[in-house]
Amino acid sequence: MMSDPQDVSILPYSYVVGQKDLKCALALNFVAPRIGGVLISGQRGTAKSTAVRAFCLMAYDHLPTTLPINATDDRVIGGWDLDSLMEGKLKRLPGLLEEADKGLLYIDEVNLLDDHIVNIILDVASTGVLTVQREAIKEVRGVSFSLVGTMNPEEGGLRPQLLDRFGLMIGVSELNPALRRAIVLRITHYDREVVEPGSRWIARGRRWDRRVQQQLRDAAKRFHNVELSSDVAQLCANVAAEFNAVGHRGEVVTALAAKALAALDGSDKVEARHIRKVAPMALQHRRPEAAQGGPGEWSQEDHALLDAVVERAEHR
Repeated sequence: MMSDPQDVSILPYSYVVGQKDLKCALALNFVAPRIGGVLISGQRGTAKSTAVRAFCLMAYDHLPTTLPINATDDRVIGGWDLDSLMEGKLKRLPGLLEEADKGLLYIDEVNLLDDHIVNIILDVASTGVLTVQREAIKEVRGVSFSLVGTMNPEEGGLRPQLLDRFGLMIGVSELNPALRRAIVLRITHYDREVVEPGSRWIARGRRWDRRVQQQLRDAAKRFHNVELSSDVAQLCANVAAEFNAVGHRGEVVTALAAKALAALDGSDKVEARHIRKVAPMALQHRRPEAAQGGPGEWSQEDHALLDAVVERAEHR
């Protein structure tokens, strides 16, 4: 669904309160789509969808392509237009993955979606190739989109095989009283301003959004020129091993996310501080306890262990 970039029915991204890690993860995935998407886990009412939609409007100038829970194969990968078939004509309809090309595909309540559908989406997101082989349709198309899924852990989790396919995972928790107060003031201010024609407050938010958008696009151009040394690659591997990350996606995604973060802050090479920032997002859902349905949150003990691993590398 397209939207006017000046549409005041959507809160400017710059005005979304709190959730710094969530904002960081969305930015990293924009800069380096090969990260493989962002999974946002949190209870209902924690502004997961609000943040995603505001980010998409800011970054892409339109709202995300949204996948409904009851989506069928035809709706996801495309198929024949039934009305045309009834008239004896063949007319192919593009699926949601093609509609999301060069934009953002948003899956709300991804944990309630059929595993088969999730697998298709994750395959295309990671490879950039959509293969359609069904009912006399045989096509291979290149598609590229950022993938974001949200879920409420109280309603069940994702199978470990699917959980691992998401590049980054963020846990969204309820905010402290000071930020709750800021949310109340921001929303009441927004409700007042949105009915005012030519609101300067909303216009200022849109200008800030355009600055952030340009920063993201500049970082995406710099991404491939950011150096990731052999020592830093070893640090990515060491951190993943220290936290018993299952498989090898953990260290790969850590490296990609660290490069994206370096590109965002204008660095020409990945440093240990970048690894320290992105490792929790890349590894928390790849640990054995998360794969077995246990808590995936990154604890204070985890932060301390990560700091120790990084400091050992820095002092070698």
